[in-house]
Amino acid sequence: MTNYKISIITVNYNDKTGLEKTIKSVTNQSFKDFEFIVIDGNSTDGSKELLKENAALFTYWSGEPDKGIYHAMNKGIRIATGNYLLFLNSGDCLYNDEVLEKVNQEIDGKYAIYYGDIIYDEITRQTKRTFPEHLTFGFFYEQNLSHQASFIKKSLFEQFFYYNEDYKIVSDWEFFAYTICKENVPYKHLNFVVTNYDATGISSNTDNHKMMYKEREATLEKYFPVFIEDAPLLLELQQKKMKQFLFIKQYPIAYKVLKACINTILLFLPKFKRTI
Repeated sequence: MTNYKISIITVNYNDKTGLEKTIKSVTNQSFKDFEFIVIDGNSTDGSKELLKENAALFTYWSGEPDKGIYHAMNKGIRIATGNYLLFLNSGDCLYNDEVLEKVNQEIDGKYAIYYGDIIYDEITRQTKRTFPEHLTFGFFYEQNLSHQASFIKKSLFEQFFYYNEDYKIVSDWEFFAYTICKENVPYKHLNFVVTNYDATGISSNTDNHKMMYKEREATLEKYFPVFIEDAPLLLELQQKKMKQFLFIKQYPIAYKVLKACINTILLFLPKFKRTI
């Protein structure tokens, strides 16, 4: 079996506590044949000192100012020498010490993207999120894969484009939607949890959803113009659904009743597979 090298790219800015967790989860892996790259954006909270003290753990690290998360991720891409890239940001942790061993056994080079499931790690609870085996444009219109649990062939970035540094939130969504829906690159779902995803980041903050929708609309206009006529209506319906959900969530009893009703209905639906 051919061994396909994995590069793990960690981006950090003023999150020393999260960075420590991520480093520990990576360096504790039973599988050791991978590259570990850390791109720090000139942190002032002790992160750079942490990296200096543990320099031997990294294939490469830097602590220079950058223009944002996607600029930092692109820096990591250019430095990486692995066949497949995993973007594991500060605060994100590999699920257990054997997960890279399992991933290595799955990666055979036949697919451009391998993606696993995640534990959505909020402050008060953890939720498993399972992604579908078959990905559609409809899936990407409403959702996204987790780049924290996706192993992306580096050559895709060189063949198509790097992350859009003009965006603040959805560049990874744009990349997945374009390569999978527009270019039909082959992909494979890994039927196990890869990552504990830190749900306190910018894309998880509902205050940033207005910006997220604006960036997504720009991508639709650029790469999927055939769908743009229906996009405003679909976006309006999506935003209404989100507003309704957030309104109900303000009332704990009503929210519990809603969840109970949904769970009851699911009992009568055969082979239902929950997605993100």
